[in-house]
Amino acid sequence: MKKNLNGKIAIILGTLLVFLYGIFGIPKGISGAALEAAMTQRIHLGLDLRGGAHLILQVMVKDAVNAETDNAVARIEQALSTSHLTYTQVLKPNPNAPQTIVVQGVDPAHSSDVRNELSDRFGTDYDVSGNSTDHSYTLTMKPSALADLSARTLDQSIETIRDRVDKLGVSEPVIQKYGLGENEILVELPGVEDLDRVKDIIQSTSRLEVHEVAGNPDGYASDQEALASLGGAIPPDQYLLHGDSQGVGTDGSDRVYLLKRVSIVGGKDFRDASAIGPNDSGRQGVNFVLTNAGGERFYDYTSSHVGSYMAIVLGDRVKNVAVIKSAIRDNGQIEGQFSKEQIDALSLTLRTGALPASIVPIEQRTVGASLGADSIRQGVIAAVAGTLAVMAFMLLYYRGSGINADLALFLNLVILLGFMGFSQSVLTLPGIAGVILTIGMGVDSNVLIFERIREEMRAGKGPAQAVDQGFAHAWITIVDTHVTTIVSAAILFMFGTGPVKGFAVTLFFGLLANLFTAVFVSRVIFDSHVNNKKIGERLSI
Repeated sequence: MKKNLNGKIAIILGTLLVFLYGIFGIPKGISGAALEAAMTQRIHLGLDLRGGAHLILQVMVKDAVNAETDNAVARIEQALSTSHLTYTQVLKPNPNAPQTIVVQGVDPAHSSDVRNELSDRFGTDYDVSGNSTDHSYTLTMKPSALADLSARTLDQSIETIRDRVDKLGVSEPVIQKYGLGENEILVELPGVEDLDRVKDIIQSTSRLEVHEVAGNPDGYASDQEALASLGGAIPPDQYLLHGDSQGVGTDGSDRVYLLKRVSIVGGKDFRDASAIGPNDSGRQGVNFVLTNAGGERFYDYTSSHVGSYMAIVLGDRVKNVAVIKSAIRDNGQIEGQFSKEQIDALSLTLRTGALPASIVPIEQRTVGASLGADSIRQGVIAAVAGTLAVMAFMLLYYRGSGINADLALFLNLVILLGFMGFSQSVLTLPGIAGVILTIGMGVDSNVLIFERIREEMRAGKGPAQAVDQGFAHAWITIVDTHVTTIVSAAILFMFGTGPVKGFAVTLFFGLLANLFTAVFVSRVIFDSHVNNKKIGERLSI
């Protein structure tokens, strides 16, 4: 009895058309160049094939801890002053342990009040302990708070880098945590050739900050002169900072400034920035806009410090020192002898936000376009050669039925590439290896089915019954082996890095395609072949 296969054939043809669309979309022509251009627009090449930059970055979490405890010092001073509790100073005594803050010179008569104030306001993140000998209190950041700060710093760094890379127009970048090290980030940028420029933009903290000038607003000629004016010791809430490479002195010489350690505004207080062209003297700069909260804080400070001096600090250099003539709310500008590239980089980093901590590259390399082209050529040659060899073997060993396997294998590749086109997946060199492995597993599935059909025919069954029994006994084994490998591919994708993910993607999609072609497509082809056979005619296998 012949089977009606029209519905199943329609499903196969429809699947073929759908996934051909996934590969090529709607091409602008049918020439080889037009089809290649259409395919490359939907299936993107990874770093190892297209060429580009590879970076592994170390996030210096200690910087974020320093910034957090600097803010905590300012909040402690404000809290104690608001509650009218006396103390001598609040400082971080050990630069190598920035998570520790000490409140010195507490009035013994109000020691318990100070402890209660510190515990109530800061006890969530800090352990508070007292020393009755010198009437001081020590606040140490809790391990849980330190771990949370480290995680937030890493996540914020990844988001900031991603924003900067997106502004550069890099397509299909990989920016993620690097699982092989602590507080490390993997950055892969296909098509990027100027590694130094990208690295400078990614690494740049560009923390534009405004600090109160604590010492001589004209600065000092050297560190020694500044220290001499302070009696040889810098107060713990202040620090020395040099002018930029052009100097900010009237004669262009370098100057040293004494600034308050805690900034008035900076970093996350900036909402937007835009470059401004050179003025009559050739100086150019950046207009910046503060957030609402930053603008209010800046207004409160400038309105109460008219006549005082403030320093504009960028990249640990004093760019300018200005007197506050009136209250300023939420916008301003910085000018200097900047190049066009420096201005563009500065405005970009200010728009995307300052990094919460400095970043140090621990591994960097570039993959040239010629290497990428060579990888593509060799990978494609390997895939084509492997496919042709497998197809030839199936034709020779299984005779006419080998055509069945070859057709299923061809459709398998179409479905795999179509999957990648629809999902906008990135094809990498390990991904090509996944394609080749998929071909092997597809052939393995056909071999299981064909050998089972041969056994049924040796047992004296006719072609139709042998095909039915062959598929009935083999498909459970095929599904079992494919599902276990699909689970392995999913685990590789979830926990692997870039190259491993590329392999896992093609293997995962290829195995799904294998299940469809081996169990469904191959069966339809066999049934169609059996329908056309005469009674008593044997199956060519």
